[in-house]
Amino acid sequence: MNQSEGDSSEKEFLTPVSGGKFRFSCHKGIKCFNRCCADLRLVLTPYDIIRIKNRLGLSSKEFLDRYTEPQTGEKTWFPMLKLRMDDKTLTCPFVTPEGCSIYEDRPGACRTYPLGRAASQSIEGEAKEYHFIVNEPHCLGHNEEKEWTISEWKEDQGINVYNEMNDYWAEIITNSAVLTQKELSSKKLQMFYMASYNLDSFRKFVFETRFLDMFDVDDKVVEEIKRDEIELMKFAFKWLRFSLFGEKTLKIKDAVAEAQKKKLDIKDKK
Repeated sequence: MNQSEGDSSEKEFLTPVSGGKFRFSCHKGIKCFNRCCADLRLVLTPYDIIRIKNRLGLSSKEFLDRYTEPQTGEKTWFPMLKLRMDDKTLTCPFVTPEGCSIYEDRPGACRTYPLGRAASQSIEGEAKEYHFIVNEPHCLGHNEEKEWTISEWKEDQGINVYNEMNDYWAEIITNSAVLTQKELSSKKLQMFYMASYNLDSFRKFVFETRFLDMFDVDDKVVEEIKRDEIELMKFAFKWLRFSLFGEKTLKIKDAVAEAQKKKLDIKDKK
């Protein structure tokens, strides 16, 4: 993807997927090879970060410090991160003359291109997808003969798992409850950043504070989030929905809730 989603300069290149099929191929022999991997404003999702940091063998903090920077100019309550381009060449830090050096773990936006995807929640809570083609003039892959259906492309590029993981997060950053707030406190913003991007810090927050003394978390879930980083990420999203929006995605232990109630009763009597 050569621009961030929603950039006005890109919108004029968006076209419908005619007949449910499109032609596209990208390979080393094409003249524009690697041109799309420069001067990007590529927003990273929590799942993108997990895949890439683990590929590189880095901690969350090491990856964030080395490869990300704030996404500015976007109208959102929450801090977004974009992939940091090379300071001199403005190219993706992972691109080589042979192509992408982290191809198997490349971000979801790179996998989806040249498809664009929009998703909305139905009344039943399921995500509905809408697809279009991002037909940028510099990209010659659209002139290739290889034809795809949307489902074939998603399967070939390994997109489905990315969409599934990213939709969990999208439920938070597009939550209507945020729109009713004038601004989010610095504490909530820090909480969002930690739970979304710095999973190592969130793990410490869960296991090295009184978190598990306060919340009624099933033993099986505790074991899952200890050993499985993806389950920990999903748990972090539940925590954000509880702490930011007051949703009942987590349950405070009865004894803790009773103690809090008594404290409030005493306060009210004074």
